[in-house]
Amino acid sequence: MAQVFIGVGSNCAPRKNIKSGVQALRAVFGRLRISNVYENPAVGFAGDNFFNFVVACETDLGPRETLAALHRIEDVHGRDRSQPRFSARTLDLDLLLYDDLIINDGTLQIPRDDITRYAFVLRPLAELAAELPHPVSGRTYAQLWVGFDASGQSLWPVEFAMD
Repeated sequence: MAQVFIGVGSNCAPRKNIKSGVQALRAVFGRLRISNVYENPAVGFAGDNFFNFVVACETDLGPRETLAALHRIEDVHGRDRSQPRFSARTLDLDLLLYDDLIINDGTLQIPRDDITRYAFVLRPLAELAAELPHPVSGRTYAQLWVGFDASGQSLWPVEFAMD
């Protein structure tokens, strides 16, 4: 079984879409560990705030099959892939890590560079995988978070019941 970490975000009816998205993730992957949920302003465009968090789970699926499963869940939740990269999302599921694999072939990037770029990805990942080393840098996610420059990247925890 591979250990995977998935970034989850939504800024379109986020409470509804996140709850439904988590149910769909459970249907595919079974037991989930879920970080705290954080709210942050939209990045790269003017829009409603996002709710973001990270999910950890295990799977027998390969990396590409895992990504395909995430895309199917997004599609069921109305994901419009014709929109620009930075735009509103009903549900955004990003495969952040797949064990300690390093893949960057133009269609799949693991680990995602968003991990070291955005506080709304790194902070919840550091909650779930504090002592796990980043496959490229070798630094733990706790170390990466402590050294992260979050200036200009507001985020705050929000109360959110998944069940």
